[in-house]
Formats: sequence, structure tokens, C-alpha cells
Amino acid sequence: MDPLQPDNDHLPSPPLISDRVLINGVVTPLTLTADGELQWTTEPGRGKSTTEKEILSFAVEGNKVRVKTLVERTGSSICCGGSGGDYARKDFVFEPLYDESRKLWCDKLRQRLHSLGRPKRLLVFVNPFGGNKTARKIFLEKVKPLFDDADVQLDVQETKYQLHAKEMVRSMDVSKYDGIVCVSGDGVLVEVVNGLLEREDWRTALKLPIGMVPAGSGNGMIKSLLDPVGMSCSAASATVSIIRGHRRSLDVATIAQGTTKFFSVLMLAWGLVADIDIESEKFRWMGSARFDVYGLQRIICLRQYSGRILFVPAPGFESCGQLASYHVDKESSVGDKTRGYQGPDTNLEDLEWREIKGPFVSVWLHNVPWGAENTLAAPNAKFSDGFLDLIVMKDCPRLALLSLMTKLSDGTHVQSPYVSYLKVKAFVLEPGARIDEEDREGIIDSDGEVLARGRKSYKCDEKALMSYSKLQITVDQGLATLFSPE
Repeated sequence: MDPLQPDNDHLPSPPLISDRVLINGVVTPLTLTADGELQWTTEPGRGKSTTEKEILSFAVEGNKVRVKTLVERTGSSICCGGSGGDYARKDFVFEPLYDESRKLWCDKLRQRLHSLGRPKRLLVFVNPFGGNKTARKIFLEKVKPLFDDADVQLDVQETKYQLHAKEMVRSMDVSKYDGIVCVSGDGVLVEVVNGLLEREDWRTALKLPIGMVPAGSGNGMIKSLLDPVGMSCSAASATVSIIRGHRRSLDVATIAQGTTKFFSVLMLAWGLVADIDIESEKFRWMGSARFDVYGLQRIICLRQYSGRILFVPAPGFESCGQLASYHVDKESSVGDKTRGYQGPDTNLEDLEWREIKGPFVSVWLHNVPWGAENTLAAPNAKFSDGFLDLIVMKDCPRLALLSLMTKLSDGTHVQSPYVSYLKVKAFVLEPGARIDEEDREGIIDSDGEVLARGRKSYKCDEKALMSYSKLQITVDQGLATLFSPE
């Protein structure tokens, strides 16, 4: 670069409007720049706030303009990024000296906020039964006030029973909303995605972004969104992310058995992880601690399952497993139904399959990094790479397994010699019985719900969507849309 030429990357942004106004009764220069920064100078020093991150909205109160902003409690500046995520409201009030100036300030602020593409009307599902049953309180005390301050209109629906959210989104008018928000654990998110995919206009419906506010026992999706940018997994952080209006795409996995399909956005588990996830429901009153307590019990009384898995490895993982052939069942191929998404149209028989035979302690497929707030199950998982992360454990001494469970919080469990960790673009599970009790089978769990119950498994008399037999899983890259902090 010519040293005599200015560095355009560091040039100040040109002003949209600049004028002298009253701040705390003192005439003060105030500027709104083209990149959305509100700047002023007072006796103690300089102040600034940005429309993209800190400013929620503004209101005219007589001759004054009240700019509604957020302050992160852990810092002294008005900031929504960085670590932390416990926010407090702190308004900035100024008074233009003339009516014409006040009108011009309001026009420029309104134009700038409108240009950010933020949501204006949202459908909100509140699940009062999830986790420790605090979703209603979280919504009223942490979520709704922020949306109100950001001038976001809300249509609120408390879910009354399982699959209620799914039923609603299947028939809702998607043109009325700029997004859907789930104040819950991950379960309502899964219902919403499955409901949107069962619509005739699923292609249009899936463009509607979905936001998560943690209020359940899992919260893996919102943790996966917030953690990479240093934001805490809190209701305030999640709500701020939705208000900002940023979007990102999300892979969707189609789990098929014959003509029956389930659409997964989080995970599929069989063996140890599924047993802990589902059988620990008896300790649901403990919240997320139930997984640790019951996990210890399951390790002490460790089970192994016979069976086989087949997979199409992602580039770089072609040496995993043994070569295998796979013939697709005719009834499991994509049908000619006119209603709803039928899964990716992929010729699976033309792919290069590999296999791993049991017995297995655990088979775990993940679409996003975090399975829960304290479980970094698949540290290399991406939201929209077209692959699922596969974590396989065939055998492991109990003491080593106990050590592995303590490493789930930072993802270092995948470095263990007892764990195989790879990426796949298609997967088949052929589940079998327990090694020690051949008349007993296991549970297949997807996104926190039981997909299939084998013989003499936990609550085996309850009906499940699929039978305890071969499942086929394919991935459609970037099919769904999420609200994202960045």
C-alpha cells in the first residue's frame, strides 16, 4: 500500500445525520453514522451505541427521543457480544433543539433499524411442561420484555400436549410471520421442523427462521449457536440473537424405515447414550442432572448390543470400517406423495459403503456440536456441511468409560482410543439384542424422543413411530433455517 494513500478500512464512517442536541440538559454534538453507530461526547468522555447490536428501538416522548439499548452486566460498555450474556436495559435519551431536527432523527433511526432486516412479528411456542417447568416464567420475565422493547409483535401459544406445535405449524399461515420461536428444550424445535416439512409448501415454509430460547433439560441447539461466539446459554442471549435477525441454514437428516419417516436436526442414539437419555425420564424432576445420575448407574451395569452399522464416509474418512455393499429396500425409496418433503433424492446404491460390526456400547450420530448445555458430543460438527458426525464405542473398561463421561463437557472424549469419531453422509443402523440377555433389545432415540423400542426395553409396551429394526439415514444440506447470533 502507498503510505501516502489513506487506509480505507480505517476511515471513519460518513454521518447520516449530525446535529447538536440536549443530553442531560447540556448541548452536545450527536452523530448517526452510515454504519449505524450513534456517537456523542459529554464531559466524562465519549459515548456510542450501535444499531446492529445494542439498540433495540426508539420512542418519541414529547420533545425527547428515547433510544432503548442493552448493557451487558459484566462490562461497562453497551455491548451484546463477547462473553457473559446477562443483560440489563439502559436507555439513552436526547432532545433535538428543533421539531424538524427531531423528525429527521426519527426518520434516519427508523431507516437504519429497518435496513437490518429484523423480525417484526413472531409466532412463539412456550412449553410449560419441559425441563423443570419454568418456561412460562422465563418467557414472561426474560423474553417478552426484550421483544416488547424491540417493538416485535408476538403471537404466543402455550403447547398443551406432545406434537401440539407440530400440528399448528402444519396449517399456519407462514406469510403472517417473520419467524417462529420455541421457548422450550429441543423437543418443540423438532416438532416445528417436522411440521413444516409435512406441508405442501414446505420449500417456502422452511425459509421461515426458527429461534430457540433455552427452557428445557437439553438445550443443545441453542448452546451450539451461542457458544462459538462466546455468548452464554441464557434466555437473554438467545432473545437478543433472535431480535438481531441474523440467519443460518441447518442440515436436516431423514430417518426412514419403509415408508415411515422422521426428520431429525439434532442426533440419533442407540446403546448407552439412548438408554441414559430415555430411561432417565424417571428422574426428570432433577433437571439436566438426571443424565449424570442415571449415566453413572448405566456405566456400573454396562450393556453391550449386537448389530451392525453401515455408512458412506465423508472425504478423509474412507479408511474407517470395512468395505460393504448396501441394497436399498424398494419400499424405503422416495415416493410420489404430493404432500410434504420426502427426503433427499439420492441414489444410495451408487455410493461406497463401509461397515462396522458389533457388539457396541454406544452409537451416536450428531448434527450439531452440543447435545445438551454440558455435553459437547461432536466438537467438529457443523450446522450446514451436509454430513453427520458419528461417534462409535465398541468396548471400553468401566473406569475408562467413567473418565470419558467427565470429558463430554469439553469434547475431548472423542480423542479416546476407545472412541471412533468420523463424518458420514449416509448411515444405516441394524440394531440387535443385548449380548448378555438375548431376549432383551434396546432403544433408538432421535432428538430426545423414542423412535423405536425393542423387546423388554424401557416402556416397551408404549407405541413408537418405528420398529426396532433397520433404519436408513440421509442428509439434506442446509434445508432448514435458524435465527443465529451472527
